[in-house]
Amino acid sequence: MTANNPTLFYLLSAVVVIIPLQLDAQLSPKRYRSVYGNDVGGHELKNILELGFGALNFVQQGQRYMNQEISDTIPQFGAVYDFIVIGAGTAGATIAARLSEIHQVEVLLIEAGSNENLVMDIPLLAYTLQLSDDINWKYKTKSSDKYCLGMTNNRCNWPRGKVLGGSSVLNYMIATRGAAEDYNRWAEMGNEGWAYKDVLKYFKKLEAIKIPELKSDNIYHGTRGPLSISYPPFHTLIAEAFLKAGEELEYPLLDYNGKNMIGFSYVQTTTVNGTRMSSNKAYLHPARNRRNLHLTRESMVRKVLIDRRTNRAIGVEFIKHNQIIHVFASKEVILCAGAIGSPQLLMLSGIGPAKHLSELGIDIVQDSPVGENLMDHLGYGGLTWTIDEPVSLKMFDIINPTHPYVKDFLTRRSGPLTIPVGCEAFAFIDTKNLKNRNGLPDIELILIGGGIKGDILYPTVMGFNNRMRQIWNKYNNNYTWSIQPILLKPKSRGRIRLLANDINVKPEIVANYLDDPEDVKTIIAGIRAAISIGQTKTMQIFGSRLLNDTLPGCENYKYDSDDYWECAVRTVSITCYHLSGTCKMGSRKDPTAVVDPRLKVIGVQGLRVADGSIMPEIISAHTNIPIHMIAEKLADMVKEDWKYLDKSRT
Repeated sequence: MTANNPTLFYLLSAVVVIIPLQLDAQLSPKRYRSVYGNDVGGHELKNILELGFGALNFVQQGQRYMNQEISDTIPQFGAVYDFIVIGAGTAGATIAARLSEIHQVEVLLIEAGSNENLVMDIPLLAYTLQLSDDINWKYKTKSSDKYCLGMTNNRCNWPRGKVLGGSSVLNYMIATRGAAEDYNRWAEMGNEGWAYKDVLKYFKKLEAIKIPELKSDNIYHGTRGPLSISYPPFHTLIAEAFLKAGEELEYPLLDYNGKNMIGFSYVQTTTVNGTRMSSNKAYLHPARNRRNLHLTRESMVRKVLIDRRTNRAIGVEFIKHNQIIHVFASKEVILCAGAIGSPQLLMLSGIGPAKHLSELGIDIVQDSPVGENLMDHLGYGGLTWTIDEPVSLKMFDIINPTHPYVKDFLTRRSGPLTIPVGCEAFAFIDTKNLKNRNGLPDIELILIGGGIKGDILYPTVMGFNNRMRQIWNKYNNNYTWSIQPILLKPKSRGRIRLLANDINVKPEIVANYLDDPEDVKTIIAGIRAAISIGQTKTMQIFGSRLLNDTLPGCENYKYDSDDYWECAVRTVSITCYHLSGTCKMGSRKDPTAVVDPRLKVIGVQGLRVADGSIMPEIISAHTNIPIHMIAEKLADMVKEDWKYLDKSRT
């Protein structure tokens, strides 16, 4: 079930029992003896035995999990379906499942990767999945002298999911929507039907909110959707302190997926019973017995087939088991390959910048600005505080089989392994006006209940060079916590271009982080806001001390000056995996648009794109939930256009 998966190492060598403990600022931190706050010693043999039984039970559950997967099919050459969906990621799984609700149509879902498994669904260890060649496309940005300077060859790792569920299997399970202003801005740009009042119903439709205090809020939340959204069942004392620090700074504690975003909150996650809920689990598992939903795995799409006489997409060419197969769509082809894969496939199919395509010998079907407008949320990964007490997430402790942590996850789905990669809480702030409590935030601060510096695998996962690893490895034995500031509304734009007329050659990715000076100013303001949280009385209860290593290349700048922080951000430039915008949605009169507001590719009939690539501007949020929303809305638009939609049920 877990061949060549580094997560297995963690899973089969760790331990946990939950003893709830509320932070009391009046009590001495000397009472804290572990991440649970109490002494976890004295039961080593019992923990190991229960760990063994838990592991056996986990394997059995994993087999039952695999039985929930849709069976694989090998389409016959020339087979015809009503709809062909390319990519079984967040959007593709959602769309295929929704279209298969129409009993009289046949839907083919094509996925390059293989099955998801239960080991992939352990929240704390999710970042280790990026090490797998089997489920990660392992893209890298083009080398730059402006960002990612602390990475090997100055190239950022940009992981993307190559598995049923796509990047929803690799991501950190964070559930955010963005602000109403984000979507109202889309509408103002000429995208009728995409204002917040139009998309809110789809956010509610996809959601099964499991957070008790939010279930009654039927204005903003849904309870009957396929995707479970909940708080992790365990929080460290650091996370509790972080929320109190927010109150100390006079920020509200709020539901950031409700009316307002600015404030502090625990992280809402796409998890159920302490484990990941991918789009595969949420949408495809319940649809596995539908005879009209067909899935072909390990199938690499090479291009969309287009009838040049009519400029209509008529099918797809893909390779499975070294065999080239053509399948045809009587109604539509829907491209859901993501912000890298979708523009790559469009260009390989002749839809893209004409000059660029002609240089590669690709016949031009439609001159279109495909690959432009690339956006991502940039994070700074260098803010870590060391503390005196063992209340944070230190991987060596968590995976120690004599401790209860992994045992508690395997037997109860509780404890620190239910925390998504240590991400525990948020602050959304407006650095332009720190007293603002309404409107659009420009910085997100993610509280990580452990150390970015000193984590045993994080430098490898992110692609840091040897010099950076040497600097940070000295903190391996420290108890630490971190804040990652994220630039929410970047003005900089990158691009994607083909390097060859070949699907097996990865495209050139120019991230162009920090190209706009305003982005630099905003992220520095975010760093200073994060530092102010570490200075609060609440966070000082644990003796929090910021680790202020001078970074390579930044030695000539005065520490804590704006010039120093700019150098630091350009060195420790962290992707938040929110790639978007490369098949921009806009009015058919907009020369920068690739798809129209109904997500139809401009200039080509029978072809739509539905994934993060269609975002005209990146939203103030992690992109997984908005991509689910895009897919839900697209499914309804397709049903409406083909007269299948029962509006009374939407």
